[in-house]
Amino acid sequence: MWKTRDFLFASVLILLSSVQPSHAEEVPTASEVAAAKRSGIPIMSNTIADIAQFVAPAVVNIEVAQVNKAQLAGLDLPMALPFGKYEYFFNGQRMDQPRESHNTGSGFIVRSDGYIVTNAHVVRGASKIKVTLNDKRVMEATIVGSDGFSDIAIVKIDAKDLPVANMGTSNTVRPGEFAIAIGSPLGFDHTVTFGIISAVGRTITDVNGNINFIQSDVAINPGNSGGPLLNLDGEVIGVNTAIQANAQNIGFSIPIDIAKSVSNDLIDHRMIQRPWLGIAMQIIDEAMSKAQGLPANSGVLIGKVIEGSPAQSSGLLPADVIEKIDGHAVSTPKAVQDLVKSHKVTDILHFSVLRKGTVTAVPVKIGQYPDKPITGRDYEN
Repeated sequence: MWKTRDFLFASVLILLSSVQPSHAEEVPTASEVAAAKRSGIPIMSNTIADIAQFVAPAVVNIEVAQVNKAQLAGLDLPMALPFGKYEYFFNGQRMDQPRESHNTGSGFIVRSDGYIVTNAHVVRGASKIKVTLNDKRVMEATIVGSDGFSDIAIVKIDAKDLPVANMGTSNTVRPGEFAIAIGSPLGFDHTVTFGIISAVGRTITDVNGNINFIQSDVAINPGNSGGPLLNLDGEVIGVNTAIQANAQNIGFSIPIDIAKSVSNDLIDHRMIQRPWLGIAMQIIDEAMSKAQGLPANSGVLIGKVIEGSPAQSSGLLPADVIEKIDGHAVSTPKAVQDLVKSHKVTDILHFSVLRKGTVTAVPVKIGQYPDKPITGRDYEN
């Protein structure tokens, strides 16, 4: 006699192997697909289609009207690679004369009463936002909040009882895992593509040095920006944001754990807490070690302390070498950044710095990142 668990897995297998379900209720849910996957049942030819069909109702097409966009942004945008070899996902066009442009992006519904996550660069400078749902309803949307630091924005439409995307976690994502993207590349709404996670924790300063991106080889193009990157449980694990323009299928997504935190704060109109020190740092390579008599690959050199910053108030100085933070040895600017970002504003970190040949203890109180961007080196924190 079969056990209940065996029967469930066999039922899921039958559902997954069906060529074309005749009724919507026969399509397995994302949780059933996930259960099948975890139990060792092989992925079938229609598994991706089933997941896409399950998630698609929560994915939207976003059309943005922007007046004088090039002048507003201070950029020339003919798909102009505004950040060197990387490009954001929107369909810009050159505007030598004042006129209205229409650009396309993507998004996904996170609350049944009409709240939608997308990228901040998709809706930046918008004079009008039009959202098209999977059922072809078209609605005007308003911007609830936008955060340029993380490139996350929330827009809202006047609707109720909408399907909502299931949020996963990006903390457990590993290179080699399958991933799915749904979005509107070049205006082709609800396009589904499939690939793998190529890497995690990517720092791309040309695009946004504040985010450690998920890299994937899932095919994404201009218009996918703001759409979901999914796992095989049908859960959102990232927000598709940028591609490397001189390559094929090298895409970057904002981890969903960052997007969830920011979007919740934007929806609730809360101030977003951003830990900040206000220092520019450099790796101590062999050449610098010989020139300045510092130990190579041991510690991080402070090249600049921003005036009025928490670092200045706490007593950190240019030319200090950060050796440890709270007992953790650091050898790269990224290691310092990650330790700072893992704490809250007003937390106190205990720095051990080498200053003029002497190790000095400096307690540093973390501050709030200023509203206006701070210009400086790539490794500023």
